[in-house]
Amino acid sequence: MGSDSKIVSVTAREVFSLRVHPGVEVTVVTQNGAAGVAIATAGTSVGEQEARFVYDENKRLLGRGVQKAVDNVNNIIGPALKGMDATKQLEIDEVLINLDGTPNKSKLGANATGSVSAAVLKAGAASLGIPLYQHIGGINAYTLPVPGVLTIMGPHRYGGGERAGTKPTYSIMCYGFDSFREASYAGWRAFAEFIRILNLKLNLNFSLESYGRVIINSKVVEHDREFWDIMAETITNLGYEGRMGIQVDVAASTYFDKEKQRYVGLFSAEDKTREDLIELYKEMVKSYPFVIIEDPLEENDFEGHAYLTKELGIEIVGDDLFATNIDRVKRAAELGAANAVLLKVYQKGTISEAFDMVKFAYQHGYGVMPCSSRGEGADIADYAVGLNTGHLREGAIDETGNRLLKIESELGSRARFLGKEGLKLGRSVKASNERL
Repeated sequence: MGSDSKIVSVTAREVFSLRVHPGVEVTVVTQNGAAGVAIATAGTSVGEQEARFVYDENKRLLGRGVQKAVDNVNNIIGPALKGMDATKQLEIDEVLINLDGTPNKSKLGANATGSVSAAVLKAGAASLGIPLYQHIGGINAYTLPVPGVLTIMGPHRYGGGERAGTKPTYSIMCYGFDSFREASYAGWRAFAEFIRILNLKLNLNFSLESYGRVIINSKVVEHDREFWDIMAETITNLGYEGRMGIQVDVAASTYFDKEKQRYVGLFSAEDKTREDLIELYKEMVKSYPFVIIEDPLEENDFEGHAYLTKELGIEIVGDDLFATNIDRVKRAAELGAANAVLLKVYQKGTISEAFDMVKFAYQHGYGVMPCSSRGEGADIADYAVGLNTGHLREGAIDETGNRLLKIESELGSRARFLGKEGLKLGRSVKASNERL
């Protein structure tokens, strides 16, 4: 591109996310005045295989401060990238990988390298005067993703006790529509109806204004089946049977007790064996309109994920199972474990490595479902369109949805919405996706 896109500054600072996690915000400025800003924050469920974030590990911010990672950007990474071309993503990322020198970014931190890599990508797009999705996917970036609308977060754990990690998170996927705009509107209707039924059935007092904050504890319900009933009723009441389905992020590893070899407090108070969970998943798919189950088993149970993929005939997504790691996807592909990968752009530590994983996944028949839980924010919309993923986590009626509505408008008649084909449904993994 020439001197206009050369990097003149790379600066970082510590910020906070909606989840209160401290994050690394990086700003990259090019010679022509273009800028790219990206934030990398930790997720709630962090798999053992993920690239490592660097923290201060002192009393400040309960040991989760990221000033050390910020200093790594300002003092090590920034000077190394100054003068490089922001449109040369592979070259930039190679420098980041070499500067860190570890297989899991534990020296500089994936929060440092990831935020820099993403900020460079955005600065490159801005210096060229094109949207981020076009910079990512070129002329092939025109597919709007099937979105979901977040409905509820289940109890931390049934039966009492504390644990690290997340909680089962449920969404309603809006796939049976002709455009993203129609799917977005249907998602709004679904959330409104879900809240109405939730208040009626559980005698609660949630409102539309509490979107994304509906969190239930185990004193209110005895089994997550109560949520499944409400979501199924929501879909039926709106007349959207066959056009909407349920998605759940189980994050099963966070419930797995290695000593007991049991899943503790997941879905209900009873401890569950692997076989117990598998039978429950069969019941869920048979009796409720589930279309996506994410991380249904412990993250190293490749054989179990392969069995569920074959038996259930719906989309089985690997998040902790894969951790945006191409080697993990290669192992899974040999077994047919899962049929979709969750894409957290900063999870591997550079854009190029994440995109390599996406390409490999497509070549081996896996779907790709982007997720913004590492601080990507509304940018996840551009990644979804740029990579032609066909669907994404949530994104129907939030800031991501607003960005997708704008992209759909910009694309005009070129915009394509895959509908149900945007999901990865079927009983096996086949090398049929050639989206990159």
